[in-house]
Amino acid sequence: MSSTSKTLAGHYTRPDWVRRINAMGDSVAGARRLIPLDADALINDAVESTGDLSDFGSYDGDWQARFTSLLEELESTGALNTMGRLMTRQEILRGLRTRLFLTRARSETPAMADENIDAPLVITGPPRSGTSILFELLSLDTTARAPLAWEVIHPLAFDRANEQARVAMAECEQEFWADVQPEFAAIHELRADLPVECVTLTLPGFSGGHWSMIADVPNWDADYPATMRYHRALLQALQHGGPPRNWVLKTPLYLAFIDMLLDTYPDARVVHTHRDPLKTEPSAFSTLATVRWQRSDEVGMPDPDGVGLGDMMVDLARRRSEGEFADSIIDLHFSQLMADPAGAVEELYSQLDRPFAGPHADAIRAYMKAKPKGKFGQHKYSAEQWGFDPARIRKKMLPYTDYYGVTLEG
Repeated sequence: MSSTSKTLAGHYTRPDWVRRINAMGDSVAGARRLIPLDADALINDAVESTGDLSDFGSYDGDWQARFTSLLEELESTGALNTMGRLMTRQEILRGLRTRLFLTRARSETPAMADENIDAPLVITGPPRSGTSILFELLSLDTTARAPLAWEVIHPLAFDRANEQARVAMAECEQEFWADVQPEFAAIHELRADLPVECVTLTLPGFSGGHWSMIADVPNWDADYPATMRYHRALLQALQHGGPPRNWVLKTPLYLAFIDMLLDTYPDARVVHTHRDPLKTEPSAFSTLATVRWQRSDEVGMPDPDGVGLGDMMVDLARRRSEGEFADSIIDLHFSQLMADPAGAVEELYSQLDRPFAGPHADAIRAYMKAKPKGKFGQHKYSAEQWGFDPARIRKKMLPYTDYYGVTLEG
């Protein structure tokens, strides 16, 4: 007889097959007995799996110290269930293997480290403000290039795995998130052939936002300078030998370290998307809870009144009002993007002094027609559900909404 686990905050349920896998950990007095996350053992497994590779590289600093502290924190506070440990162990091993293959590639081809990452287009902004759809629309520009999920998840050939095999493996991993938590599909579509965020690109650095997104690790600090060093190294590897095209990149987390982004890529042009904080602030919490619920029965969440992306947007608005980033950041409002996607991108390109070709406009219109709003269901959330006071959000975010002239939706 079909059944589901107890819901989280009256909203989330689990498929039966996931509930049963999690029960396997319970049956042996804890999932960690079934699927261990030991740092030394994982490193040894990664080395053995590649045959003769043992150099994980040092281009992003002391990765091993970050890696060890991450695993210690995952065990201390992550509360991963059986499914969570399986997903996390696979990502760790994949990240370690990627480091080994990347280090070999840089050693065999020293010119790779000399690749210039010229004038990338970088999208940032709060969740639900149009960052993902804009990312996909800009990736349709044949004169630009976005990192696709399959080439980020498996960026370098290994064994006899050709491109087709790597795409197939990445497709399984990307689709798996929505298999484990069906509600996730309504929040964010994951496919091997879609552009992927920089949090996925930098996973093997064991320094960035992926790890604090998938689990509650409050005492583990992301190392954003190391994140950007790894980011550059991987982009150089992906770019080497190909035609020169500007990268299109994206993650809301760039709001947290925009200075480091611009230190790494001084000629980057940043597109900052904007939307009513009553839509974006609770959505960020709902998304985080959904992702963590995939891997844990005890979803630890940050204090809604603590420092978050909203505070960073307020601070960035203040800095821009004082004249900073005048030549680096361009604004795009969610309402404008949704009303006329092709027109919004054309206006954006005008501000970027970048030609906007007719085929790109046609591709945008065709893409939007094939991906109507709500195609995978509706992401349901509310401010009150996550402990937010709408009036308090309005007051806190007033410097942001006033400075940018953000349309208030409710």
